[in-house]
Amino acid sequence: MEYTVQKLAKLAGVSTRTLRYYDEIGLLKPARLNSSGYRIYGKHEVDRLQQILFYRELGVSLENIQAIVTAPSFDGSKALHEHYEKLLEKKEQLEQLIANVEKTIAMTEGRLIMSDKEKFEGFKNKLIDENEEKYGKEIREKYGKETIEKSNQKLKNMTEKEYNEVTALANSVMEKLHEAFKTGDPASELAQEAAKLHKDWLCYYWDSYTKEAHAGLAQMYVDDERFTAYYDKEQPGTAEFLRDAIFIFTGTSK
Repeated sequence: MEYTVQKLAKLAGVSTRTLRYYDEIGLLKPARLNSSGYRIYGKHEVDRLQQILFYRELGVSLENIQAIVTAPSFDGSKALHEHYEKLLEKKEQLEQLIANVEKTIAMTEGRLIMSDKEKFEGFKNKLIDENEEKYGKEIREKYGKETIEKSNQKLKNMTEKEYNEVTALANSVMEKLHEAFKTGDPASELAQEAAKLHKDWLCYYWDSYTKEAHAGLAQMYVDDERFTAYYDKEQPGTAEFLRDAIFIFTGTSK
């Protein structure tokens, strides 16, 4: 079956403007133009759009999606299996959150006593799943599946006290980093304090710490636009500043 832009947009739940933009950037070209010059999409394009929307749902940027789906090694069937696994993970996380909320409601109504551990168990799993969706592919390629699985397990095993500590530490890292950024010197005492706090924060998640891994992560903050956007949201250039401070802290050369 073939579709015009309007019909495919309605079928997929996207705007016609989105489809035209995908065409402009070469992400999803129509199968052909009809005699009136209208874009016509076939089965191949419908399947490609489904893949694009799957990746968008997982938070992958359009630039990265284009690199993935246009690569000669791209396997559509394998990609669907990967999407399926991700959706199962999300389903499990949602079910845990639902159960957590149900228990909390029962507790507030006096029908159940809920332990402190149970209160935040679902939120730890949510954090893991969000990180997997956003950065899972990249960090597994960089550090290996076993390393990431150990890190996730360490987070799952955190006590409430440890979870509160690492949350507070994350805030301290950002506060110190923003203060240090104003100096403009990644070698300054403030910047090195920020780098040390960043190391302390990592050690709550990493099974083991190495200077090389720390420096590699810092470089990823600059190389990956998602990390850069997070650190630069208040002060553009912060991700690069943090990278430089960590390089100095770990004795790593650019």
